[in-house]
Amino acid sequence: MSIALDRIFKAYDVRGVVPDDLDAALARDIGAAFAHWSGASTIVVGRDCRLSSPELAGAISQGATSQGVDVVDLGLASTDLLYFASGRLDLPGIMLTASHNPKQYNGLKFCLAGAKPVGEETGLRDIRRLVETGMEPQAEPGRLEHREMLDEFVEHVLSFVDVEAMRPLSVVADTANGMGGLVVPAVMSRLPVTLHHLFPDLDGTFPNHPADPIDPENQKDLKAAVLEHGADVGLAFDGDADRVFLVDERAEDVSGSLLTALVAIAMLDREPGAKIVHNLICSWTVPEVIREHGGVPVRTRVGHSFIKQVMAETGAIFGGEHSGHYYFRDNYRADSGLIAAVVALGELSRSGRALSELLAPLRRYFASGEINSVVDDQQARIEVVAGHFADGRQDRLDGLTVEFDDWWCNVRPSNTEPLLRLNAEARTPELLAEKSAEVLELIRGGGPS
Repeated sequence: MSIALDRIFKAYDVRGVVPDDLDAALARDIGAAFAHWSGASTIVVGRDCRLSSPELAGAISQGATSQGVDVVDLGLASTDLLYFASGRLDLPGIMLTASHNPKQYNGLKFCLAGAKPVGEETGLRDIRRLVETGMEPQAEPGRLEHREMLDEFVEHVLSFVDVEAMRPLSVVADTANGMGGLVVPAVMSRLPVTLHHLFPDLDGTFPNHPADPIDPENQKDLKAAVLEHGADVGLAFDGDADRVFLVDERAEDVSGSLLTALVAIAMLDREPGAKIVHNLICSWTVPEVIREHGGVPVRTRVGHSFIKQVMAETGAIFGGEHSGHYYFRDNYRADSGLIAAVVALGELSRSGRALSELLAPLRRYFASGEINSVVDDQQARIEVVAGHFADGRQDRLDGLTVEFDDWWCNVRPSNTEPLLRLNAEARTPELLAEKSAEVLELIRGGGPS
């Protein structure tokens, strides 16, 4: 095979530059391999608005039908719409998207029936092997059916909030010319919301700014519009609209941990005493708030496959990640930025306060955000950190976590690059700066970052 599969098969998905890393022929082979591997008679396929997506989605469907498997083609879809379709129809699915990556990229996300995740340990390696060996077409090809599920998805999203009880709100949403332009106005039009929509057109060239809201540079337009319109909240969605980041009415950032805590409060109001999952780089605030509202916090590794597995094992109603992914039991345990945003709007409306006031009691600590360092030997550097902080409480659930009474840090290796990722949190900004610098010195050993 002329294209190196090592470059594009990642821990959770397939992703690469089109056509150098991923072309129609390879997309056809992957579609055939997934359809065969899934063992299903029908799969569902959705695509984002990238310029390469129509051709690649067609190739995926051709590959699947070549194996005698029927395809339900959703057409343009957000990733959470594809997961919803997989859950509602009880079918395996492929979402064609490169999420927040630049316009020259594309990729594939996979799930089994019921939106059950597929990752490196749960099928991607097998799919890759089938791609390498090749799949002979079946004598009887499958059929292709086009199906529209946006309206059903909108009703599903609205089921997470009491629309009738909401007060009017002013909302700015920046969908960055990505798939949020399809789903966000469809939902917001059903709420008592005045929507100021930035860059709503679906445009795979992303002409205004990259569809990567985790980069502060890409939130400048949103923050300016929140202040200009005197809005109650700003919402920033990534390219496939499965992640959302918030800013308050003062255009100040709302971290993924804060939104996790806010949504947890709302979910526990619906089901008192329930379990809530959070990953280990979420703020101390998250488990504290869950306990304060009568819930049971469950700590887990970073990554959607781990979150969903633990939710299934524990019966948790909600799970949140600091990275902006939010998972709901009643959404087939799949993540949806839009559902999280709607739940937050409901909580904001119910409070009758400004978002900054609502969140003030939750802003308890100071976080570093993720800091990446290039290292030669990931495990050796982790052991240096562990030895230096031997007097701290340590665990190895995901990399190394070291915890003291007034600060903590987690150091994790990247799955795909020679990087160590540091997240730290402390009770004061001064202590955060001191301890972050101390850990980074240990990680980098005086070398370059």
